[in-house]
Amino acid sequence: MATCLPKELQEVVPGCKKALHLETLDKSKLGAPFFFVLAQSAERLFQGRFQESLGFATNVLDYSWEKLNTGHWKDVDVCWREVFTFGSLFKAVCQYGMRDRFNTMDAIKTCDLGLLMGAPVLDNILSRLVAVLQNSARGTTKRPQEQCSKSPPTSQVPKRPRTLILPVIDSEKKVPRVHCPSLKSFLLNYMRKRQPVIIQSNMEHWPARNHRPWSLEYLRQIAGCRTVPVELGRRYTEESWSQALMTVDEFIDKYIVQKSSDVGYLAQHQLFDQIPELREDIRVPDYCCLGDGEEDDIVINAWFGPKGTVSPLHHDPQHNLLAQVVGSKYVRLYAEEVSDCVYPHEGHLLHNTSQVDVENPDLQQFPRFKSAPYLECTLEPGEMLYIPPRYWHYIRSLDVSFSVSFWWT
Repeated sequence: MATCLPKELQEVVPGCKKALHLETLDKSKLGAPFFFVLAQSAERLFQGRFQESLGFATNVLDYSWEKLNTGHWKDVDVCWREVFTFGSLFKAVCQYGMRDRFNTMDAIKTCDLGLLMGAPVLDNILSRLVAVLQNSARGTTKRPQEQCSKSPPTSQVPKRPRTLILPVIDSEKKVPRVHCPSLKSFLLNYMRKRQPVIIQSNMEHWPARNHRPWSLEYLRQIAGCRTVPVELGRRYTEESWSQALMTVDEFIDKYIVQKSSDVGYLAQHQLFDQIPELREDIRVPDYCCLGDGEEDDIVINAWFGPKGTVSPLHHDPQHNLLAQVVGSKYVRLYAEEVSDCVYPHEGHLLHNTSQVDVENPDLQQFPRFKSAPYLECTLEPGEMLYIPPRYWHYIRSLDVSFSVSFWWT
């Protein structure tokens, strides 16, 4: 039987309802009435009855959205995330199939919401579908043209004048720099000793630092139409802090190019899982293989924003390599042993975050902070900073900046 799906999508989307394997979903948790609605959306999709399928898919998404936003995220059953992915799949295909009413960008946004909130199904079908949709929107299946030069770029994102206070690094407190240490040297001298270090000359082979440099134009071409979560506010400890969904183009226009009075930060987002084309521009450092897990266990996050973004003093439970692709950042580090001097927040939610404003501390309220020993540095493009587990770190961007963090156990 011939499929009724749009021709462009037939290599990605299965040709019949049976191939979706909806029977593998946990019907006991979803409930028979809800599962019926999901199945009806799928059935009408493959009959080419996109308007009817879209109606059922919208009901699926509305109901599962409520489940995803009830209680703590970690407690949400994966079956509801999988259902949200299926609903997003059906809706996106319907939107593309009804291009007299919707444009391709609507379908791309639907896929992105599914990628952000759902769980992978059918070999991560949404990621493959959105790649086809994005190529359709571009009118091409090719990447933006690569630069011929093999020399690392000096600056790919135009810098504004540095009007922020530039820190003066104390020579006795600066983080040591080393040139491409061997795996053995890194393990013995830094990982096992819990010693921060800046690794130089270990990113020249990254396409993002070489023949596909990350300029604003390039990021727009690869990811401009993609929807991402953006943090709004100078730091996440402030009451006014919030989050919003917007496209990368909208984020660049409002918070990078324009001089917005607000601060927007694409922070701690697994952008490279969402947009595999950008993942091709970076490389996992070999040092990450020194942990206990597999390469698939390494968590890779993007940190992209204007100058002035701040990550308050906090610590993380895993090893961390912070790779600076574009721009510079000031970093202050405190060992776990001085935790009492940095005054962690009380309560579970912010227990890993200090109450102290590092560069403008209230020493009457936090007197022990003054005596806490620390290390500091300005992390420059092409450098990677190793931050040991539970090592307190404060970070402020000095320019428009794009960093990539690698967390491993």
